Amino acid sequence: MRRVLSVLIVICVATVLLYVSRFWPVELWGRRSPLGELGLRPGGGMVQFWLRGTPLAQFDLIIWAVGSFMILSWTEKLVQVLKPAET
Repeated sequence: MRRVLSVLIVICVATVLLYVSRFWPVELWGRRSPLGELGLRPGGGMVQFWLRGTPLAQFDLIIWAVGSFMILSWTEKLVQVLKPAET
């Protein structure tokens, strides 16, 4: 059961990281949908959107990569906590 929970956590985190990148492949909702009204763009690319107009906008891919590495490292630590102790 813990393994299934760990895999689900990693899949959810990876999906969110893919969505905030510029590589999100599909548009699952329209701009006038409830998620569109919340400011979630249907085409992803949220890091690029958040950095627009700042001096860091040209580094959006590097910022996404470093942030993804940090978040996946924290996720690994969380999964290790959920993993049963081996005897």
